[in-house]
Amino acid sequence: MKYRLLLLLLLTPLVLPVGAMRAAGCEPDGKVKYICGTIAPEDLIAVPRSPWVVASGYTAGGAIHLVNTRDYTTRQVFPAATPRLRPDTKMYASCPGPPDPAEKEKFSAHGLNLRPGPGTVHTVYVVHHGFRESVEIFEIDTKPNPPAFTWIGCAVPPETVNMNSISPVPDGGFVVTNIVRRNPGNAQARPRMDGNTGELWEWHPGDGWKMVPESESQTPNGIEVSKDGKWYYVNLWAAGKVMRMSRGQTPVKKDLVEVDFHPDNIRFQADGSLYTAGQGGPTPQRIAECLNKFCADATTNVARIDPETLKVQQIIRDSNKENFISSTTGLRVGNEIWLGTSHSDRIARYPAP
Repeated sequence: MKYRLLLLLLLTPLVLPVGAMRAAGCEPDGKVKYICGTIAPEDLIAVPRSPWVVASGYTAGGAIHLVNTRDYTTRQVFPAATPRLRPDTKMYASCPGPPDPAEKEKFSAHGLNLRPGPGTVHTVYVVHHGFRESVEIFEIDTKPNPPAFTWIGCAVPPETVNMNSISPVPDGGFVVTNIVRRNPGNAQARPRMDGNTGELWEWHPGDGWKMVPESESQTPNGIEVSKDGKWYYVNLWAAGKVMRMSRGQTPVKKDLVEVDFHPDNIRFQADGSLYTAGQGGPTPQRIAECLNKFCADATTNVARIDPETLKVQQIIRDSNKENFISSTTGLRVGNEIWLGTSHSDRIARYPAP
């Protein structure tokens, strides 16, 4: 019971008028600087060999933005008045087509990830909530300025899957977290909060969706897969733990490491380490109260994890700011750590320790 309100708030995209979310100024708050021009940038991913970062928009009426790391400008790339569409009907044969333009305020971009290409063209994966629950796949080409951002396909998961985060896996496929299973027969049923609430699902070209055996866990949230495809790294949000689970090995191997906050997204960094970010507070109930409002005793957190030893090093613990609450992801950009959020209108820039 203690996690019910907390999780319901986490699963519900913020619904606020755009004007209200942008009412505050964008001036620094002490050591913390901001990038405004996005709405609820819940996840961030760096585009290789370029000055660009992709930011999701996890709110009703959200959008996907590109952020320039040199001048801190932002550019909305989807939805767009005239979106670039080039469907790959061979790779994504079951995709019914691009998101409905009529979604408008229903469009919500949640977890992000990227498959690097050898040159300037890369594949971007977006967990999408709207008229349909889906993974939307885009191609970004950073050769032109601004980059070309083109929709190329989608994958619609089984009805029980309530996606949160995503990571590419070898062969062109990807894996998502099902944080809390849906009940298609009873949409009003309260989600179960105790025990194993969800699991991992992989999608592969030609094979479609399959649940990952033995991946059942408590509120699986952020996910990354090692470059060699041998390990999953999964944030277990309500449990306050990060799970390392073997992929393609028998028997399955699992290791757990604790963090002293609720870990949201997890992201590999350029140095090979993992950053996990999330929300903290004196009690789960207090965190629930503070997910969508400012509370001086709620905290913003980022921890660095060694993927081999699972050693945890706290690198950011700070009180929430009036204009930045509910930190969700951490990304090293030069000499800064950028933080995303699901309940504010900006990206926070912390000096790297």
